[in-house]
Amino acid sequence: MSEAIHATVWNEHTDEQRSGPVAGIYPHGLHTTIAEGLRDLLGGHTTVTTATLDQPGQGLPQPLLENTDVLLWWGHKAHHRVTDETVARVQARVLAGMGLVVLHSGHLSKIFTRLMGTSCNLRWRKADERELVWTVNPTHPIARGVPHPIQIPQQEMYGEFFDIPQPDELVFVSSFTGGEVFRSGCCFTRGNGRIFYFSPGDELYPVYHHPQIRRVLANAVRWAHNPVPSPSVPAGSPQVRGDWFTA
Repeated sequence: MSEAIHATVWNEHTDEQRSGPVAGIYPHGLHTTIAEGLRDLLGGHTTVTTATLDQPGQGLPQPLLENTDVLLWWGHKAHHRVTDETVARVQARVLAGMGLVVLHSGHLSKIFTRLMGTSCNLRWRKADERELVWTVNPTHPIARGVPHPIQIPQQEMYGEFFDIPQPDELVFVSSFTGGEVFRSGCCFTRGNGRIFYFSPGDELYPVYHHPQIRRVLANAVRWAHNPVPSPSVPAGSPQVRGDWFTA
């Protein structure tokens, strides 16, 4: 029997509350839809919790993080509202072995830019374009059971140059109607933690209802889970400095 995984889906939960179109696609929030997909595919051996920015501790108090094996992060317009204290708590847990799955516009979140040490900027265009998600590493666990390519009828275009460090592993590359390509599925390791960035998931399109996108996220949770994590590194210790990890 596989070991239980405790996953937390964090969402700033602002677009759904102020935008009618977003609320129509995700009436209970993107986090709820993502969590439903994980529960369906990962079964009873995975506990999935949701958290949002407006909850105590910005949804990520230390006790919840200590009980989280893999954190999924969706942010967009409220990156600036996430405090440095929250980022330090999450960073310490990642360095200690908590997995982190960063979704779509979370590329500009404070936690992702701190862990990457770069701007994480990219090119984008919102024009209802078709996205094809091509598997470039078919033996990777995150690609297991994923068709080649995943076809997303409408999506926001993300394009290169994507200012991130060289990924440890590149799993997916996307192409768009306008001809752009993008490194859409990237794996990194920071400290003892595994990080996966996956770009499909603009709030104005039903991407997280897509069964093949749900499969990728479920696979990513399994991959990012570290069954033997280290004790948490205290925030502010010499090992949690600025935007990088040094042993």
